[in-house]
Amino acid sequence: MTDLTRIRILCVDDHPLFREGIATVIAHQKDMQLVAMAATAKEAIEAFKQRQPDVTLMDLRLPDMSGISAVASIRADFPEARIIMLTTFEGDVEIQRALLAGARGYLLKSTPLEELIEVIRKVHAGRKHLPNEVAQTLAEHFSSDSLTEREVEVLQRIAQGNRNRDIGECLSISEETVKVHIKHIMDKLGAKDRTQAVAIGIRRGVIHL
Repeated sequence: MTDLTRIRILCVDDHPLFREGIATVIAHQKDMQLVAMAATAKEAIEAFKQRQPDVTLMDLRLPDMSGISAVASIRADFPEARIIMLTTFEGDVEIQRALLAGARGYLLKSTPLEELIEVIRKVHAGRKHLPNEVAQTLAEHFSSDSLTEREVEVLQRIAQGNRNRDIGECLSISEETVKVHIKHIMDKLGAKDRTQAVAIGIRRGVIHL
């Protein structure tokens, strides 16, 4: 098989050991070729422009911006880009954001390497891929109301330990308005108190610490 017919891959992850592991696996595939690696979203966007790979493996959490933002940026210039998100997280909100940004696949880092290779081939062939556990997570919350941008901001600040008055000052809203937002947040997340709301928000990928 020549270089022209191999699946050209870009691997984006901020952990050197993970990148090297992927590089080793791909090196053993006759129909694949690793054309570039990147450790940040900025490097990933630049590498994509230069190499225009067939398939990109994109880490969800990168040091400079989220992998989802990198996907959106790449696809703004290259709408046909085929990108697979790789993550240790199963939060349904992040999965939805990744798919809306245009990711063609979503894989957990605990996925067996043989499956990863098959998913690369699948996505390269134009198909999409969601593991069963990820699809199930999405289905569980399909009908639940999503938080507004303001509610996400309030929840993020609660997670950082801010009191209602502090949150109001930060966001230039009254303390009463903050309380209304918190009530809506707890209703939407099915939380009985602020602490549980934060825990659910982190688990579902609504906010990050």
